[in-house]
Amino acid sequence: MERAEVLIVGGGPAGSACATALVAAGCSVLVVDQQRFPRDKPCAGWITPEVVERLGLRLDEYSRNHTLQPVSRFRIGTIGGRAADVDYGAIVSYGIRRSEFDVELLRRSAARVALGERVSEIRRAGREWVLNGRLAAPVLVGAGGHFCPVARHIDGAPPHEALVVAQEVELRLEGALLEGCRVDPERPELYFSRDLRGYGWCFRKGAYLNVGLGRRDRQTLQQQLEAFLAWLVREQRIVAPRAGWRGHAYLLREGAGRRVGADGVLLVGDAAGLAFAASGEGILPAIVSGQIAAESILETKDAAAEGALGRRYAERLAEQLGRPARPRSRPGALAAAAGGVLLATPWFARHVVLDRWFLHRQGAPQPRGRAPSGHENQAGCCSAGAGVSAFAAALRRRRRANHSRTVSGRGPSRYV
Repeated sequence: MERAEVLIVGGGPAGSACATALVAAGCSVLVVDQQRFPRDKPCAGWITPEVVERLGLRLDEYSRNHTLQPVSRFRIGTIGGRAADVDYGAIVSYGIRRSEFDVELLRRSAARVALGERVSEIRRAGREWVLNGRLAAPVLVGAGGHFCPVARHIDGAPPHEALVVAQEVELRLEGALLEGCRVDPERPELYFSRDLRGYGWCFRKGAYLNVGLGRRDRQTLQQQLEAFLAWLVREQRIVAPRAGWRGHAYLLREGAGRRVGADGVLLVGDAAGLAFAASGEGILPAIVSGQIAAESILETKDAAAEGALGRRYAERLAEQLGRPARPRSRPGALAAAAGGVLLATPWFARHVVLDRWFLHRQGAPQPRGRAPSGHENQAGCCSAGAGVSAFAAALRRRRRANHSRTVSGRGPSRYV
C-alpha cells in the first residue's frame, strides 16, 4: 500500500495548485491522473493577471519554452451580427496552451505523481480513503474535472441545470489554415449566440489557433457550431478546421450545484462545478479552490474534525468566489434582441462583457444598487441573456430616474 497525507485525483490546475501549497507546507502528497502528461486538454486557454499572480508565475521564464500570447484587444459581437472592437492599450490577459501549462504547474508542485492511473475503485477503510486497493490517505481531493470519479462517489451524477457543453479544436497554423486566418494574435474574438445561450470564440496563440463554441443547450450544440463555422468562413475570419474537434462539459457555479465536501473529501475546480456563471471561465476558480482546499486541510489537521474541514472549505469558497448565482431562466425574445444591440456597443462590450464578466477588473461600472461580492457570478454566460436583461433593466430605471430629475428641475444624473 502506497500512502500519503493527501491524495489528489486530477493533475490539472486545481490539483496542481492544491498540491503546490500542501507540499510547500511539508505535507506528503500524491497526485493521481488517468492521463500521461503532456496531454491534450480541450480549453480555450485564457488566463487573467490574477491567475499569474496567484501562481507566482514568472512570465519571462515561462515564455522561453512555452506559448504565452499577450492580449490587449478584443472583438465582441453576435454570431451573424455586428461586432465591436475594444482596445485596452495594454496587456490585460494571456493565452496559453493547456498541454504545456498543466505540465509546468504539476512539475512546479514537486508532488509525487502516479500518471496513467485510472481510478476505478474508491473505498473508506477506517480513517483512510483507498484508491484502486493500493493508494491510501486520510484526506482525498477530487480535482478530476466534470467527470471526476471522486465527485461521483460522494455526490452522484452532476446536475444538468447549470451544465455547459462545448466543442473546440486547437491546431497549429500552417499552409491554407495560416493563409486564411484573419484573427489577430493579440485580439481574441468572442461571438455570442443570437439566443444568448452560449458563445463561440477564435483565439490565436502564437502559432496555434483555438476555435470553439459552448452552450447551455446540448441538443443544438452541433447545429450551432456548424452555423458558427459557416459564418466565420463567410466573414473570411478563418478556414474551418475539419479534424481534431473535441467535446467537453462543465458546471457553472449556479443554483444548488455540487456538494463540495464530505468526511475527509474536498472537491475543487470543475469537479466541484465552480466555473464562473458570467463567462464560463474555469482556470481561475480552479486555482482559487485548489489553494483554499490546501489552506483548509492545513488548518484542520485533526481527522476527528473532518466535518469541520468541509464546512471551512465551503465558507472560504463563498468568501473568495461569491455565493452561487441564482438559476437563470431561458432568455426571452426581448433579451435576445437587446443583446444583439448591446453586445456590439463598444461601451457595453468593454465595461460589462470584458471588465465585469471576463477580466474581473476592479472598478468596472456596476448597475446602481448592486455591489459586487467576491468574483461576480451573477450574469450567466452561456446564458448571457441574464446579464443583458439585468443591464437593460438598469438602464431603463436610470432613464426613468433621469426623466423624474429633469421634470423636477434637478437635471439628469450620470449612469455608473
